[in-house]
Amino acid sequence: MAMLLRKVWGSVLSRSGSASSRGSEFPASCSSMGAFEWLPTDVIMQILRLVGPREAAKARAVCRAWKLLASDNMLWVFFLQNGKDPWDLVVFAESLLRVGFRSMMYFDQPSELSFMHIYSQRAKVPGAVIIDGGSGYCKYGWSKYSSPSGRCATFLEFGNIESPMYSRLRHFFSTIFARMQVKPSSQPIIVSMPICHSDDTESARASRRQLRDAIYTVLSDLNAPAVCAIDQAVLALYAAKRTSGIVVNIGFHATSVVPILRGKVMRQVGVEIVGQGALKVTGFLRELMHQRNMAFESLYTIRTLKEKLCYVAANYDTELCKDTKASCEVAGEGLFTLSKERFQATEILFQPHIGGVRAMGLHQAVALCIDHCATAEIAIDDGWYKTVVLAGGTACLPGLPGRLENEVRKILEPSISEGIKVLPPPYGADSAWFGAKIVSNVSTFQQAWCLSKKQFRHKRWQQF
Repeated sequence: MAMLLRKVWGSVLSRSGSASSRGSEFPASCSSMGAFEWLPTDVIMQILRLVGPREAAKARAVCRAWKLLASDNMLWVFFLQNGKDPWDLVVFAESLLRVGFRSMMYFDQPSELSFMHIYSQRAKVPGAVIIDGGSGYCKYGWSKYSSPSGRCATFLEFGNIESPMYSRLRHFFSTIFARMQVKPSSQPIIVSMPICHSDDTESARASRRQLRDAIYTVLSDLNAPAVCAIDQAVLALYAAKRTSGIVVNIGFHATSVVPILRGKVMRQVGVEIVGQGALKVTGFLRELMHQRNMAFESLYTIRTLKEKLCYVAANYDTELCKDTKASCEVAGEGLFTLSKERFQATEILFQPHIGGVRAMGLHQAVALCIDHCATAEIAIDDGWYKTVVLAGGTACLPGLPGRLENEVRKILEPSISEGIKVLPPPYGADSAWFGAKIVSNVSTFQQAWCLSKKQFRHKRWQQF
């Protein structure tokens, strides 16, 4: 079948070539369908699908009729649907992200997209290196890969990479590039910006600028051709195919509740910070195991048990009356059996006082953020804050989305809580990395999302 198609296709192309050389003798041939003239349109479209996007693009040069058929939007939708990226992510990215973060706030979705043009542009987008670093862990890898190629514990290897210390950041990025065996000068770099200095004050804004400039300076000095730096919470939201909503990021040291409207962090509305994160949950589980005289050798063991056995109770008091025993084997340490510790350790998220922590419960922080969003009366996108997206490894705990949604509804007025939904991390602990992957594959990535080395140097020169 493939050989037959090639022969027929070769016949069409040769006819178009001979027709152009004898244009004056056969003027009507420039619009003729040649051997395909008597075929139904749907059959011709099926042939175009079978020969693939490269040959379909060539067909546009044959004649006007072929150009019209080969430019059909649904044909290129078919090619994109059968490409390497999931179709729903392509539609999301090209409908909402192609204008870039600077214009998104004022952008209305176009009525129709040219998917032929989008296919062409996406094919030209270069691979990018994605580095999603936080105070606890870092994930890094190529944008063309299906998942991060490497991970490291930043708190152990590099210290606090959220501080704008040039030497530390240079060591961090140089190490990542060395492990990936890539030259920084060979491709664009996407970096997730940590959720820190979250206040809407001049001091906090200056601190955020200082960190961003330090990252750009290091990567520029390493000869990166272009850099795209996006807030970690925004990337996690993109991974959920949303541009507006509230991201609850349970980080290593702290938990942040971040309102985002059309890709912009709404700091003037209020980012809520809860002074406990994944490390506190892990530490509380360790305390509970100590109380039962359970021996273990490392924090890695506790973290493994947390990830494999722990969950969030729908109702804490009811769960205390149940038999909740479960076991897990940890390599090198043997079999561990937990009971009430499985949900008691995670209850600290909602009742911090049981772990000796003075802080708001997670549900209280989320409800407060939603209330601020509702009273802000922002004209565009009514109800933009009613989708809550969880992010971070600890946010993957079973039962957390349902419990958080129920607790938030109890606090808020019915008029505000109606329609609120809490979504689990769409890609687990790697949601921000995958959000960056979506951005890196958008057809306008380099023009709309990146700051080139030349642009950064010009911007830095203007500041002096």
